[in-house]
Amino acid sequence: MKKLYTLLAAVFIAASVFAQAPEKMSYQAVIRNSSNQLVTTQQVGMQISILQGSANGTAVYVETQTPNTNANGLVSIEIGNGSVVSGNFTAIDWANGPYFIQSETDPTGGTNYTITGTSQLLSVPYALHAKTAESVTGGIAETDPVYTNSQAANITATDITNLSNLSGTNTGDQDLTPLATKIALADSTAKVRSEIPDVSGFISTEADPEFTNSEAANITAADITNLRNQSGTNTGDQDLSPLATKTALADSIAQVRSEIPNTADGSETKLTAGTNVTVTGSGTTASPYVVNAGGVTKYSVGDFAQGGIVFYVDETGQHGLVCAKDDQSTGIRWYAGTYGNTQAYTEGTFSGKTNTTMIIAAHYAIGNDGLGYAALACVYLNVVVGGHSYGDWYLPSKSELNMMFTNRGKINATALANGGKAIANDFYWSSTEGNQTDAWAQFLLTGEQLTGDKGALAYVRAIRAF
Repeated sequence: MKKLYTLLAAVFIAASVFAQAPEKMSYQAVIRNSSNQLVTTQQVGMQISILQGSANGTAVYVETQTPNTNANGLVSIEIGNGSVVSGNFTAIDWANGPYFIQSETDPTGGTNYTITGTSQLLSVPYALHAKTAESVTGGIAETDPVYTNSQAANITATDITNLSNLSGTNTGDQDLTPLATKIALADSTAKVRSEIPDVSGFISTEADPEFTNSEAANITAADITNLRNQSGTNTGDQDLSPLATKTALADSIAQVRSEIPNTADGSETKLTAGTNVTVTGSGTTASPYVVNAGGVTKYSVGDFAQGGIVFYVDETGQHGLVCAKDDQSTGIRWYAGTYGNTQAYTEGTFSGKTNTTMIIAAHYAIGNDGLGYAALACVYLNVVVGGHSYGDWYLPSKSELNMMFTNRGKINATALANGGKAIANDFYWSSTEGNQTDAWAQFLLTGEQLTGDKGALAYVRAIRAF
């Protein structure tokens, strides 16, 4: 049994405002024969099963179809539109999942199915289940125990009328005790004030010896006017010694500047090349005059350096990513024999190293059958170039793998020029996990990225950061 790649693991269900959801699902797959060659422009036989519960669950619906592949080995069918073998597609209870699609294929167009692939139906297909909510029968009786047990439930229409009457007019049911208290207090205050004797005859002017004996007592209106006149105009009472000092300094600076030679007249000593110094231009008369520190190497995409082929550099040109000049495998699994979450979900630049570490650690925990897998094949790689050993390789993340696709032309040219191999027009594993059973891969012929079963076989090419 070889491999079957599902290009669209999601199922598309089309419905308009005026129509019910159609009782069928679209499905696409790339078909390869036992020699790992694409089966193109040819009729193939397919048996599609909807499995309930797990990838090995009960088949609740089975049908057969005989579609034709296109020039890229792609078939497109509508599940629910084939020849029914068993079950009723319209009677499937999508809420009673999970459900899986199992596709079995005979590349010769018959019923000798030799290629099998299984993938889980995710949330999109269950739009078929939404038709069960088209109508609601029976009444809905809602109770609110919080309201029922509160004082609000005891308010009557009469209470509301009484509340509306609580204006500024006494309707006979208002408590006027606070008003009576306020009036009594006002009367008491007036009585107290009337009994306070007049003490104005006993009040005299008080002297302030602190102010009288201070310098502030001597400030006159003229002094204040003079202070306000302290602007940029010399009124005859300003200390100009700081200004004289400033003028003297300015004269000294002008004298020093006049004695500095003109750096463009050729009288200066030109800088020459020496150890770790590179001089560009003809002395200081060049514009601009450039002096570069030696020993700094910058890289470009397509360079053969750092143990591999450069396919990404940062803005400094000194750091980036290289890929190996050969594939580490032309057909290897992503997992180590046991499904499970590795938490390797990152997909940015330089993130593949973290993913690879998490994948290997997780597989030792959840199960490793010892038959090898993609991340381990990269970690085991060691490249020796020019007497230097490079052993820190890892499985590229989804983003890093896409950089390789973007620059595959330069990578292939450099690989072939240095005794390596070009990137194949096939699927390559990334280190970015999709879910418990699937991981991200990329078809490096078209650049399409998709998730595939971790047990499927795909190519691997390791990368490293520098």
